Amino acid sequence: MSVLGIDVGKEYIDCELLDDKLARKRVPNTIRGFEQLASWLRNRKVRKVHACMEATGGWSEDLAFFLHECGHVVSIVNPMQIRAFGQSELSRTKTDRADAALIARFCQAMQPAPWAPPTPAERRLRQLVRRRRSVVEMRVQELNRLEAPGNENVQKSIRKLIATLDEDIAELEADIKKTIDSDDDLKGKRDLIESIDGIGPATSSTLLAEAPHIDRFESSKALAAFAGVCPQIKQSGKSTSSSRTTKIGNRAIRKVLYMAALAALRSNPVIKSFADRLRERGKRNMEIIVAVMRKLLVLVFGVLKTKRPFDPQWA
Repeated sequence: MSVLGIDVGKEYIDCELLDDKLARKRVPNTIRGFEQLASWLRNRKVRKVHACMEATGGWSEDLAFFLHECGHVVSIVNPMQIRAFGQSELSRTKTDRADAALIARFCQAMQPAPWAPPTPAERRLRQLVRRRRSVVEMRVQELNRLEAPGNENVQKSIRKLIATLDEDIAELEADIKKTIDSDDDLKGKRDLIESIDGIGPATSSTLLAEAPHIDRFESSKALAAFAGVCPQIKQSGKSTSSSRTTKIGNRAIRKVLYMAALAALRSNPVIKSFADRLRERGKRNMEIIVAVMRKLLVLVFGVLKTKRPFDPQWA
């Protein structure tokens, strides 16, 4: 199968085709540009490609949907994987065309797993959850500005904007709940996830938006690796350290898991007992919180895999 490396930009898409002959193409990042790309592939007698691109949010997802509907195999990979592959080649050139060529070589060498497109409900949920996260971050910025010295007119403007953001957040949360409630699969998974003490709507909706098929992971360790809460082990001679996480994964999931871990430490007896055992072993507070984040993912994986609500006695 031919390989197509794609560098997705805001305005243009650069492509490198690894077939019998090397070929390059640049098209606008629009539906019309997607159609030009499909026509270019047909003109070159290429019926099916393994297209690979970096995960860049909506910019890459629209193209991925288009190529998938055209019958092509699509892979969306973590940009850090591409960067590490480029470093292994001692690559020094950084242009859109060079990036497309690098992604094509990565795809040919590593054969990344095919991308599974989300359902319409899952896609809508992802867009809503990501928008909510952006608005919440804007609200935090305005709250920080409110604490800074300023005249009354400035503070009035900030308070007015915060009130508007509060309304937006409330509307988004209502839309998120409505989207989940209207889909039996999402609703069932949400109810199972929230049966775990410490996990609320913000965490469950983020998990369902960023990793809707958690139950399809091979193991809880694979899920932890996806989220980026695996321990980072460093060994040199007889010295071994594993106190930090890799942080190579989904930042949004890590962020909500941190808040869920703090809540679980207060309300979940299983988590409390787990944390107490870690303290007895001399673990520091941050190490305990990270371990609790991983533990919560293990519990989430368990309830979704077994399709049974959380049971403290069983856990």
